[in-house]
Amino acid sequence: MMPGIVLPEIAEGLIGALLVLIVMTGAIIVTRKDLLSVLSTYRLQSLFLASIAFSLYVFEKSDMMLYLAVLTVVSKVWFIPYFIKRVQKKINIPRDLTFHYLSPIKAIFVTMILIFIVHTSFSSTLKGLSPDRFFYLGAVLGVSLALMGMLVTFTRKRIMTKILGYLMMENGVLLFSFFVTEIPFIIEVLAMIDLLMIVLLASILALGMDVGVEEFQESLHPFQRKKNGNGHVASGDNGHSHTNISRT
Repeated sequence: MMPGIVLPEIAEGLIGALLVLIVMTGAIIVTRKDLLSVLSTYRLQSLFLASIAFSLYVFEKSDMMLYLAVLTVVSKVWFIPYFIKRVQKKINIPRDLTFHYLSPIKAIFVTMILIFIVHTSFSSTLKGLSPDRFFYLGAVLGVSLALMGMLVTFTRKRIMTKILGYLMMENGVLLFSFFVTEIPFIIEVLAMIDLLMIVLLASILALGMDVGVEEFQESLHPFQRKKNGNGHVASGDNGHSHTNISRT
């Protein structure tokens, strides 16, 4: 958001409503178990982000905001969800039923605590930096959304859900950048993160890794045992050959 620009009242109301909807979609992602539902909610969240960027473009006449709006729609609303949905159909796992450490209800309470902590921490540091209330509100909700995505990453079992949590962290960074930081640097960071996500998803599709991290590690044990077994057999053969040589 450009400093010194005063938004009209209708723009403030629209952006405020979109910020509330973004936080609500974050809470839904934290608690939902159905993977396609989580994916649809992420897509909706990204659409709200694009709407904020487009609103700032309309009222501020910033070409960078228009570029961000288009980039968000193309990558986060269309391409990445489409790619994830194809992977989900490939591995055929509709639900992520396992929550590590936190149940859905506890996750909601933790989300509320995180927002409160960020709000309290920023109230003494950011409020004096800019008279614009969206400067402070965007920073608080952006960091809170990133922490909510981190919560999904650490508390869910399926790798697909962890990826969506990571993408929600990226949405938090993008929301923060709308109101606080320099845009061009953020674009480079987001482009790199998107590239890493695409590579990771392509790897999942190629390997058919339809399990959680623990099961994937366990699936490697037979190969490790086979390797160890080959080494043991080779050792046995050497011992047998040495015995034959001694007898000779």
